Amino acid sequence: MSLPPGFLDELRTRTSLAQVIGRKVMWDQRKSNQGKGDLWAPCPFHQEKTASFHVDDRQGYYYCFGCHAKGDAISFIRETENVEFMEAIEILAGEAGIPMPARDPKAQEKADRRTQLTEVMDQAVKFFRLQLHTGAGHDARKYLAKRGLSEATQEKFGIGFAPEGWQNLWDHLIGKSVPEDHIIATGLGKPSTKGGKPYDTFRNRIMFPIRDSRGKVIAFGGRAMDPSDNAKYLNSPQTEIFDKGRSLYNFASAREASGKGNKLLVAEGYMDVIALSEAGFGATVAPLGTAITEDQLHLLWRMSTEPIIALDGDTAGLRAAFRVIDLALPLVQAGQSLRFALMPEGKDPDDLVRSGGANAVQAVIDQSLPLVQLLWRRETEGQVFDSPERKALLDKVLREKTALITDQSLRKHYDDALYQLKRDKFFQPRQNRQAGRWAAPSKAFNPETKGSFLATGQDNEQEILHEAVLLSVMIKVPEVIVDFEHLLEALDFHSDLHSRIRTILLQYGHNGVEVLEAEINQQLGEDALVKLMSAPHVAVVPALRRTRDHDLARLTVEAAFTKLKTNRGHRQEMAEAMEDMTDRPTEAVTHRVKEATEARNRAERNHQEDKAEYDLGPNGAPINREERNAFDELLGKIPFTKSRH
Repeated sequence: MSLPPGFLDELRTRTSLAQVIGRKVMWDQRKSNQGKGDLWAPCPFHQEKTASFHVDDRQGYYYCFGCHAKGDAISFIRETENVEFMEAIEILAGEAGIPMPARDPKAQEKADRRTQLTEVMDQAVKFFRLQLHTGAGHDARKYLAKRGLSEATQEKFGIGFAPEGWQNLWDHLIGKSVPEDHIIATGLGKPSTKGGKPYDTFRNRIMFPIRDSRGKVIAFGGRAMDPSDNAKYLNSPQTEIFDKGRSLYNFASAREASGKGNKLLVAEGYMDVIALSEAGFGATVAPLGTAITEDQLHLLWRMSTEPIIALDGDTAGLRAAFRVIDLALPLVQAGQSLRFALMPEGKDPDDLVRSGGANAVQAVIDQSLPLVQLLWRRETEGQVFDSPERKALLDKVLREKTALITDQSLRKHYDDALYQLKRDKFFQPRQNRQAGRWAAPSKAFNPETKGSFLATGQDNEQEILHEAVLLSVMIKVPEVIVDFEHLLEALDFHSDLHSRIRTILLQYGHNGVEVLEAEINQQLGEDALVKLMSAPHVAVVPALRRTRDHDLARLTVEAAFTKLKTNRGHRQEMAEAMEDMTDRPTEAVTHRVKEATEARNRAERNHQEDKAEYDLGPNGAPINREERNAFDELLGKIPFTKSRH
């Protein structure tokens, strides 16, 4: 069976040799550099203990320095699977998701025709190059010089000029005995809709040849010299030899430069690619007048594990970067992602090279953002999240986006990163109680208070129990998490275990009880839940699990949050009051202490699940015995005077 032209090239482009061979060997992590596609392992073809088997994933070849076995993915499958050539092709095509072509008895005829068409394109390159140096190309030469393109650069990229007129190239090719159907088939000419003579596709344009992975010219891009032209840039139409969604400008040269360790950049246009390449960034490509496609992403990942999308610093450039996010998320995996270098506002890479040189470009590249940060920026920039509903909608959108990631481990890391970004944006450190913030009290006390109950840690133990209650209820009845999500995010836990459980609750609470418990067991160990549920105050939770009483669950969680808030507020007031007493004890200070204690006692009366012992006050109200004794002790130290305020 003959394969159609370009099929093997596409198969090799879509196949990662490292993944194919990685199923058979164990990589030597000390010698390997996976980021550069440079991998070493003991040879699978002969017995050895040292890693003499080398894989160059970017070039797609392997070589053993011991037994001298060498080849590509096809030969590796043939040798290790003991199959014939076509069977190896079918295996690799199936893994790459490429359908095998139907048997085509005319495959050789098609291959010959492809060769003929690329030869026509070569003749067109020579014609356009010649025209650039004629009188007709004067303005084009002037423009290229103004853009900083030297003659050597123009020669290197094959830049030419298509003069004005309807049949210049057509007549030239016909004079070279090129068949008319070949000119039409390459997209260089178009048939007249009025029954007249076919005409040139490109007229009065600077011409940029577009090459395939082997360096063969398969299309052109033309930049209009007339400012009033409807299309500033015009690409060749889809042809037998050109598929713009599966091609990249400067692909062959960029692949070679990337193989030498240069960072792979993706710019927007031809001039950007040329400017960056001439500034020392040779591994630069561009899509061909359209948004980046899935096939182009696979081409990029064959050259680099983390290409950098370097788009224009304007609204259109940012929108183009945002569009790439949704395309890439279902395809990203460990060792296969994107970064984004955003040019300064109003500049494209070409502008930046001319104004600041290579150093300015490098500075932008060094500040490139990972995909997850650009996703966050897209979903939050310019928006106001001043209500629970808006914040909940953001949570929903982010969950929908990370759900597109097929790699579960990677999805978890995305969830972790987005959770941290959300926490940084919405919840600043709680330091100012007057601003309505509440946090775990500081463990630093004034020397005067070291012997008091404030420093004993008994309150800390009680608060840890409250933390355990609210976390346990949320695990068993996760539907209530949404009601307390922002309180949960804002709470500073005493226990590190509780803090880590809180993170899992926020990330996976919408998935239900089983998923929550599985994530906790996986991330924290199977004893984490046992330890949490063994706390004395958690006795109420099994009943919740049996009845699934959502109202009871909400009341229990609300009570725990209320107790934590009042306890911490009370302790802060007591600490500040005792600090004030060292300077000037007054009735105002006494009043503050009394009010704080009464507030705490009111919370205690509302929630009787605590095991604290109570006395009956003169007014019939229950008072925490331990707190009352501490308060009496404090009052005994105060020499009452009239406040001067």
